[in-house]
Amino acid sequence: MIEFAQWQELDLRVGKVTAAQSHPKADKLIVLQVDLGAETRQIVAGVKEWYDPAALVGRSVVVVANLQPVTLRGVESRGMLLAATDESGGSRVVSMLTCDRDVAPGSKVS
Repeated sequence: MIEFAQWQELDLRVGKVTAAQSHPKADKLIVLQVDLGAETRQIVAGVKEWYDPAALVGRSVVVVANLQPVTLRGVESRGMLLAATDESGGSRVVSMLTCDRDVAPGSKVS
């Protein structure tokens, strides 16, 4: 259990994917450019098994915007996409969290 104050420390934002390509050095990673309203961020996500990079362009996704940057296989990632993982059917299925209505990039998620 976490305190509500800890939850409030997360900066969850809506981001619009403007470009996506396979990571040049990893089979499971996709490198995305994500518009967060005030800036565009590069985010590396391990979702290639479930998503074609081209199909992600134009989608609005939920991003953790206040994580420290990390380098994954030589490529900097400045955020994290949120996704649900379901392993109940004997195989793993990953589904990115998206918005069911149009909202502006950078909108706060709460």
